[in-house]
Amino acid sequence: MKSYLFFFFVMFVFIKFSNGQQSGWFWQNPLPQGNTLKSIDFININNAIAVGAFGTILVTNNGGENWVIQSSNKTNFIYDVSFLDLNNGIVVGASGIILRTANGGQSWIPQTSNTSHSLRGVSYKFSNSATVVGDNGIILHTTDGGENWILQSSGTTRTLTSVCFSDPNIGTAVGDLGTIIHTSNAGISWESQISGTTEHLYDVYFSDSNHGTAVGENGTILRTINGGLNWILQNSGQVHHLFSVSFSDNNNGLVLRQGGVILKTTDGGENWSGYSSLTPEWLFGVCFIDADHATAVGEYGKIVRTTNGGSNWALQSSGTTKALNAISLTDESYGTAVGQDGMILRTSDSGANWVEQISGTTFSLLDVHFVDNSYGTAVGANSTILRTTDGGINWFHQTGGTGSLSGVHFTDINNGVAVGINGDIIRTTDGGNNWEFQQSWTDNYLYDVDFADEDIGMAVGYAGTIVKTTTGGEYWDNLVSGVNVALLGIAFMDFDNAIVVGDNGTILSTTNGGITWASLTSGVTCGFSGVFFTDNSTGFVVGGQGTILRTTDRGASWSGQLSLNNYSLGGVSFIDSINGTIVGAYGMIIHTTNGGVTFVEEEQISGKPTKFLLSQNYPNPFNPTTNIQYAISSRQFVKLIIYDLLGRQVEILVNEEKAAGTYEVIWYPNNLPSGVYFYQLKAGSLIQTKKMILVR
Repeated sequence: MKSYLFFFFVMFVFIKFSNGQQSGWFWQNPLPQGNTLKSIDFININNAIAVGAFGTILVTNNGGENWVIQSSNKTNFIYDVSFLDLNNGIVVGASGIILRTANGGQSWIPQTSNTSHSLRGVSYKFSNSATVVGDNGIILHTTDGGENWILQSSGTTRTLTSVCFSDPNIGTAVGDLGTIIHTSNAGISWESQISGTTEHLYDVYFSDSNHGTAVGENGTILRTINGGLNWILQNSGQVHHLFSVSFSDNNNGLVLRQGGVILKTTDGGENWSGYSSLTPEWLFGVCFIDADHATAVGEYGKIVRTTNGGSNWALQSSGTTKALNAISLTDESYGTAVGQDGMILRTSDSGANWVEQISGTTFSLLDVHFVDNSYGTAVGANSTILRTTDGGINWFHQTGGTGSLSGVHFTDINNGVAVGINGDIIRTTDGGNNWEFQQSWTDNYLYDVDFADEDIGMAVGYAGTIVKTTTGGEYWDNLVSGVNVALLGIAFMDFDNAIVVGDNGTILSTTNGGITWASLTSGVTCGFSGVFFTDNSTGFVVGGQGTILRTTDRGASWSGQLSLNNYSLGGVSFIDSINGTIVGAYGMIIHTTNGGVTFVEEEQISGKPTKFLLSQNYPNPFNPTTNIQYAISSRQFVKLIIYDLLGRQVEILVNEEKAAGTYEVIWYPNNLPSGVYFYQLKAGSLIQTKKMILVR
């Protein structure tokens, strides 16, 4: 809970109200989410925390039947988690991140680590004492639950990947090149132990002060029964990497192997047997709760659980992790996504459920377009064309093209165009029963096609290629784009106005039907793969590294949106300016119902102020977030808007009627460059503006 004291308060009671997630996008596939999970810690049979990529923190209070995403306010990789009890826990991650919770993860407070090195392991099991290890041999120790951290001398500069304490004083850390170090005085001093290997060690677990196991590269399993005085190499029977280890007692243990295999021992590691986890994805973190119950987490959000000591495993996560390349929404309920290995997913309930359909092909599908809820066409590798007239209940193959097709668009149920390799353009006027080649006047790969109406269309492709038709695709002419990069997506706003996107952050705009093209500033350098406009003003661009950009002024300015990962995003589709869906790598489907606008965390501080006030943001300069506090003395319609140095609107943080009071919002600028920005508060006829500085 935060508290602030201002002279104009008439009451001094401070209450926090949370508006929810920061991102305006939420996961629909995989579920509960699709970021890689690196570690998990169970407090008891029901309560657990899992952490991973892109600042992911998940919590369950029913043994994993349901998982809830918690906000870390970070996008860095979180590598490890350790909980003392139901309320107190610590997570650590890239760039020296340490976050601490005292309320079971409802809120996470950043701690000062005084390091930029990645922190990879944490042990927090005894009173207020915790130890963190990481790159360059760093060891940090706290005796007050994480409020203050003291640097300890590890005696090594090698990366330390894991740490385990068996009591408040006795602990062991492992790391690169077979490094094992041990302390018997809570880290006041650390001594090197002989591991007998130069393989990298990834994890260590002690069931008591004497019995411990370390695992690592190329099937390495080391075992000690005397607190590390001697480490014995065990025969794992494996040549693959081993990532994590957990024991329920001195004899029963689990080890996670590359490829989704789980090894189990019942005799302290004398013998290890392999079991299927029911997933091919790699698993990185495992935790025994008791002799029967254990949970493992891994790539792309996979979660598996056993209730019989590891002999059998059941999935607790769901959804495909195959790459999805394109999506077509037809109304608020219906949409279809296509992707790797002939994958077709269909929703009829706004994405609450995505159901796999039978495509009849294993070739990757690269684009899909529906003209209504029934009629749709998908195209892909090896000249694949699939057609449905019943919303995907049945898909049948059509013949056309001589190679990969990467773009398709229909103007009605009969008339459509597909484009692809070697400048191929094929056209149908009978719903795809017959496809005919059209002269494109280029040999360059064409990646996408869009139509403004039944006659006017454009296709874009390799080396800046843009071709246009005014005859419904029968005849095509070359246009001059002025660039030489691959152009991967096109969207019309109307007959004259269109946006084209491509590699290296390229966004091109035309206002005269393609006669001339202007280069727009995107502010990023990653490749863009998809673009969609909902009307003449509002559009979205998606691409590499999880990039999502939005414009409300025909592309004159673009604002970055807070994504949920850094995966490559493949396709985007909206039904109006606020309801849309994006698909991408590893089965990612994310959805918005507010146009992707950031849900700012807002805090109302009770007590009626006597004046209109906009406070200076803090911190300032800032990265990655900043707090903005404002006060209104009567009920007003309030707008809080961010502008860049050129006066272009970047984001609207508040746009609603507010009761008299003092409020604080946290702004999470995403994909915005360093520089000066302005935030302006409008309440009735009152306006106030202040300056802030974003430093990347």
